[in-house]
Order: sequence, then C-alpha cells, then structure tokens
Amino acid sequence: MAALKEPVKMFIVQSLACFETPQQVVEAVKQEYKIEITRQQVALYDPTKVAGRNLSKKLKDLFERTRKDFRKNIEDIAIANKAFRLNELQKMYEDSGKNKRAKQNLLKQAFQETDGRVTKQEITGKDGKPIETVNSSISTESYLKAREQVLDEY
Repeated sequence: MAALKEPVKMFIVQSLACFETPQQVVEAVKQEYKIEITRQQVALYDPTKVAGRNLSKKLKDLFERTRKDFRKNIEDIAIANKAFRLNELQKMYEDSGKNKRAKQNLLKQAFQETDGRVTKQEITGKDGKPIETVNSSISTESYLKAREQVLDEY
C-alpha cells in the first residue's frame, strides 16, 4: 500500500463524502495525482464503514463537513433542477426520430416531471369500506340441480 500525502487523503475523504464509489475514487486519484491505489485502501478513508473506524478526527470532521455541504447545495447539481431535466427530455424527444415507444416513454416522464400524477382508481364499498363478499358453499348436487334449472329455462 502506498503511503499517501495529506492532500491525497483529503481528496479521497471529500470524494467519498460526495457519495463517489471507491472505484470512482481510485480512478480519480490515478488521474489527478498519478498514484495507483486500491478500493480497499480508499475504504480506510470512509468513516461510515468499518474499515474507516480509525480515521483521524481531522479527516472525520472534513468528511462530515463536506457531506453536509454536499447535501445542502443541491442547486449546484444540474440534474436536480426541473428545468434542466425537462430540457434534456426535450432534446431526447427530438432525437428519438420515429421511435414511437421512446417518444411515448419520454412524454410520460415529462408528464411526471411537471408534477403530473399517474393515478389509480380504487373501488370501495359504502363509505369507503371494503366491498362485502359472500362466501357460501353448496354441494355438488345442489349446483348441478340449479344448473339444470337454468338450462331448462333457455
């Protein structure tokens, strides 16, 4: 395992606090710092996991602060914005050409994005109570006799 300098450790902690996976962090560290690390090594810097239970107080505090800020600043994430999502759906709709199934799915998704609700109808009995059902059993002989009577009438 490579010994990591403080800036790399902080980068790992902040990445994990922003809900990046260990594999994503491994790749980001390789790209940013040209250092090869493993997912297991990354797990040591996640205080929410057993492997990260011995993380220093300084890094734990950094993790908590970063996670809190990340959750609070949802406006910084484009896909969290309804206008952005609808604009992207519009582009996909225009790019779908003659694919009716894709267009139908995109229209449905856009409807739901604009607070449209797909509702389901529930049938109930009087005053919203369950519908009463009557279970009765009859003998085979009674059934056959009743069946014959019905057939004779026709």
